[in-house]
Amino acid sequence: MTEKIRASFTDETITVYQAYPARIADPAVAAGTFVDPFKRARMTWIKPSFLWMMYRSGWATKLDQERILSIQITREGFEWALSHACLSHFDRTRFRDEAEWRAELQASPVRVQWDPDRDTGLNPLPRRAIQIGLSGEAVERYLDDWIVGMTDITGMVGDIRRAVRGGDREEVAALLPDEREYPLPAAVGERTARTGVSP
Repeated sequence: MTEKIRASFTDETITVYQAYPARIADPAVAAGTFVDPFKRARMTWIKPSFLWMMYRSGWATKLDQERILSIQITREGFEWALSHACLSHFDRTRFRDEAEWRAELQASPVRVQWDPDRDTGLNPLPRRAIQIGLSGEAVERYLDDWIVGMTDITGMVGDIRRAVRGGDREEVAALLPDEREYPLPAAVGERTARTGVSP
């Protein structure tokens, strides 16, 4: 079954999340994009699912993930990334053999991984959330062309975490980003689909 991307988006942009230490987050927010000491040569992962980002960062408590950034990027850029992506695991329904998959993985500037999405208790959900790894040309495009807005939402993360711990469902619902199914073009969706063949 094809997984669906859920995200916050407008007609022009989609929101993704990243977690960093202050030494990277502060200059990035000031510049409106990632700057030194961020390393362009490294792969960087963007996540459209807010609660998966909370799971990954432990609500902004894990080492070097203490600051959560909400990043608005162009939908054109997001869809470019997915149209140039390779799945991070071998899928025998898509590739003749592992050698063909590895060749495409090496050649692609973007890789896609699907992991169980999370609820507010950070428990796994039946649906999966997409993680998108950018490298090479994709990182350059992300930093220089796609990013149109960046906000440090660490304070909001703390507010939501406290509301979750306090059992205030109404406050949690009011604070959580509104995420809905993202309407991918068919060709892009087919390229990034997870068909149920796991690593």
